[in-house]
Amino acid sequence: MRLVPPLDVRVRRVYDEPSAADGTRVLVDRVWPRGLRKDALRLDDWAKDVAPSTELRTWYGHDPAKFDEFRQRYLGELAASPRRAALGKLRALATSGRPLTLLTATKDVDPSQAAVLARLLQAEPAPRPGCGRDPWSR
Repeated sequence: MRLVPPLDVRVRRVYDEPSAADGTRVLVDRVWPRGLRKDALRLDDWAKDVAPSTELRTWYGHDPAKFDEFRQRYLGELAASPRRAALGKLRALATSGRPLTLLTATKDVDPSQAAVLARLLQAEPAPRPGCGRDPWSR
């Protein structure tokens, strides 16, 4: 069995100063961050299609008490097209050998969709969302 090194997937606030160590920088929010001009943000891609639905995002409201339920619902959403295809694109970036930094405007990145995505991308073997393996159940 060949051991695969863990993927270097990071989560940062989009408002933080970019770092040379960030590698590929991808915004994973559905809505553009307030107060930032598109031409001023060092960004390699904007993956809107992996963001939670407006309904789920509104229900969650970044309430940490709802995070476990949010995570389960979001993993379910990621199993559907076109989110599945967009997740595949992120996985390809994560396995490119460069670090992948997922950017979000959320104040607390730990209970965010970016953290769910990072954990999902880091899970080995590569799980299919909604098909059993929850990356939080290690």
